[in-house]
Amino acid sequence: MKLDDLPRPIRLDRSRHAAPQVFERLREMILSLELAPGTVLSRAELAARFGVSQTPVRDALMRLGVEGLVDIFAQHATVVSRIDLASALQAHFLRRSIELEIVRTLAESADAALVAGLRATIAVQKGLRDASDYREFIAADEDFHRRMYEAAGVPELWDLVRRLSGHIDRLRRLHLPAAGKAGAIVRDHSAIVEAIARGDAAGAEAALRKHLSGTLNHIEQIRARHPDFVTAA
Repeated sequence: MKLDDLPRPIRLDRSRHAAPQVFERLREMILSLELAPGTVLSRAELAARFGVSQTPVRDALMRLGVEGLVDIFAQHATVVSRIDLASALQAHFLRRSIELEIVRTLAESADAALVAGLRATIAVQKGLRDASDYREFIAADEDFHRRMYEAAGVPELWDLVRRLSGHIDRLRRLHLPAAGKAGAIVRDHSAIVEAIARGDAAGAEAALRKHLSGTLNHIEQIRARHPDFVTAA
């Protein structure tokens, strides 16, 4: 997508500061690949689209640059970055390390209310797995994992993981349309929850490890389909 293809205007909540909203919306569009790697982001054009001055747009782009989601070339251009495999692998390592500890902790307590909530989230995902628009499915996926972080008492670690996961999230988004992928995610989530429900810490860890490795096992296929989107490892 080019900037010309974006809606005009992109509406903001005038009761909130503009810069965080511009950041959140642009980040969402980058992670969903609405703004694909290589898209040139003009401050002036974005300001016009959002109906704001260039100052909040500049601030938003700087935050995106810190997350590695855009490349900023001073006095020249800002471009949506390619997916960096090294960054994706590091984010995956961090998330796996944290969530292995989380599912072990949850299995050792096996809280019935948590299990019921996680099962409800899985039911939502089941209803969305055949949809052509993956946004709601992805939102339900994130809700599933966020609930586990909160139940383990480490919600700020979820925020940390989300900030560092832009590259791996885009890889997963490229992989999601693959045949059977959405169904595999639902099955993996179910395996994690059922292991937690029966107090099987080792089983929960094994199910989580399998779940988080799914996309990484297909990196070469993803790169072959999208060579302009993904860097070399």
